Amino acid sequence: MKWLADENFDSDILRGIRRRAAAFDVIHAQNIAEISGLDDVAVLAWATKDDRIVLTHDVSTMIPAMQDRDPSPGRMLD
Repeated sequence: MKWLADENFDSDILRGIRRRAAAFDVIHAQNIAEISGLDDVAVLAWATKDDRIVLTHDVSTMIPAMQDRDPSPGRMLD
């Protein structure tokens, strides 16, 4: 699986994951020129194109952005 951490995702969590699982394929949206600083719709579109699962803490805007996609390939994980 490939992962994309949105710009608001806790960097401490990412560092911890990388220390324990160096092969974990995760990139931070802020490090991708195409989507850095863009809205959730752009982040989701890029993640879909690159076959990545989005990691986020921002459910207040990410969930509506997911619901507005037609059709949404993603779902909320509890």
